[in-house]
Amino acid sequence: MRGLILDYAGVLDGAEDEQRRWRELIAAVRDNGVATAIYSNDPGGPKAQPIKRWADNGWVDKVLLSGETGIDKPEPEAFSLAAETLDLRPEDCVLVDDSIVNVRAAVEHGLIGVMYQTFDRTSVEITSLFDIEGEF
Repeated sequence: MRGLILDYAGVLDGAEDEQRRWRELIAAVRDNGVATAIYSNDPGGPKAQPIKRWADNGWVDKVLLSGETGIDKPEPEAFSLAAETLDLRPEDCVLVDDSIVNVRAAVEHGLIGVMYQTFDRTSVEITSLFDIEGEF
């Protein structure tokens, strides 16, 4: 696996301590040579600044908003675009999302899907998938 694609709302938008833990985990993944992106079904505009700051601050490589791309998850094109933006194939990527519909669609499109429920559970899956060690 060479790409990690994350949803924002319901995954990365938790309390500040959880966001810090996400940033630490994502940094470890990136240090392992993995490209990262957020793909959110957000309409964009000024209210999307909390999402865009993840790329602005260098915490992820790219931020894609469906309001700007014109493609909502779970459309297969959303997953293709996210992978392409990272210069990868969908088969090289993992999607973390809190919507089972999006996770299933990603798996059907060739990605590995991780259903987000809690940070601790998801971090175990991510560290295993990307061969990362550490406490996050």
